[in-house]
Amino acid sequence: MIRSLDRRGFIGRAALIAGVAFVPRIAFAIVPTDRRFIFIIQRGAADGLNIVVPYADPAYRALRGALSIDPTEATKLDGTFALHPAMSTIGGMYGENQALFVHAVASPYRDRSHFDGQNVLETGGSKPYAIKDGWLNRLASLVAGPHEAAIALAPTIPMALRGSTPVTSYAPSNFHEPSDDLIARVGQLYDADEQLHPLWSAALDARTIGEGVTKEKGAAALGSLTAAFLTKPEGPRIAMVETAGWDTHNAQEGRLAAQLKSLDALVAALRTGMGADWSKTTVLVATEFGRTAAANGTGGTDHGTGSVAMLLGGAVRGGRVVADWPGLATASLLDARDLRPTNALDAMIAGAAAESLALDPELAGRRIFASISQRPITGLIA
Repeated sequence: MIRSLDRRGFIGRAALIAGVAFVPRIAFAIVPTDRRFIFIIQRGAADGLNIVVPYADPAYRALRGALSIDPTEATKLDGTFALHPAMSTIGGMYGENQALFVHAVASPYRDRSHFDGQNVLETGGSKPYAIKDGWLNRLASLVAGPHEAAIALAPTIPMALRGSTPVTSYAPSNFHEPSDDLIARVGQLYDADEQLHPLWSAALDARTIGEGVTKEKGAAALGSLTAAFLTKPEGPRIAMVETAGWDTHNAQEGRLAAQLKSLDALVAALRTGMGADWSKTTVLVATEFGRTAAANGTGGTDHGTGSVAMLLGGAVRGGRVVADWPGLATASLLDARDLRPTNALDAMIAGAAAESLALDPELAGRRIFASISQRPITGLIA
């Protein structure tokens, strides 16, 4: 929630002076709870069939051909599924009962537009653009205090976090670092200003947290930065992290492996950075829809329906794959081309999000998803 254009303009200018540029890469909702909930969105429709591989399905190898994952090189999860070999950290977490996969899952959306699918995923609606705020913002409203400050330090924040509950977003700056003298002089300008001084102080506080993070690069830095905010005693307890590049129409083998390696590095850094708080943390990883069961003619896959969602963290009742597997035979596919969904993503999110923050799943589910397709799936979080 942004209170006014004038305030937004001030914050942007103050942030630049402080050496911080704010973009919608990590978004936070500050809530008074000791538990943490993180939503990592995979924008572009991640290929669930090659992330959690149904190697025992007799149709899998025939459909995927050269794109099929060799189960001897993957992490065996059970007698039916294996995890892509690029996800070594997450595979180890599965063995420690800290990772759970929900397969053949989809939102209520059944067309194949990225924009529309992401809107349904983030708003929690049953059709695109029917709801104007996000389910993650509504989740925060169930636990947030009534007087939290509203700070928007980016042109936009992710749709899942838009709404009436105050949120903020942050990312490191690519600008040259200002001198300490300049920062001190600007600070003096706002010392006596009751409205602007707290905002300037908040920008400096975010800058300090960002500077304190290890000098890792890429996905690992994103995980460390997220953990730095979430472990701050008075900091946010709900976070959203955006990842892109999951639209693998061509050359999928190398591209997907690189994407999953980055995701694995992000989660590894997040776990390390959370320290003891990892035991109270739940990470949801989800995408707008899956990809076709069969490979296409350019070494990739096209827009599909069913995919896989992940729950990771010390609070997760992991070590299992939750799947009412529909099979990949032609007669079992949706529209003779897609993995048929047998699990509802909104019900899975409602149950996991509620349990992760010690909320009643039925009550929270109705608040988070007004038109939820079925009862929340429970028993996913300790």
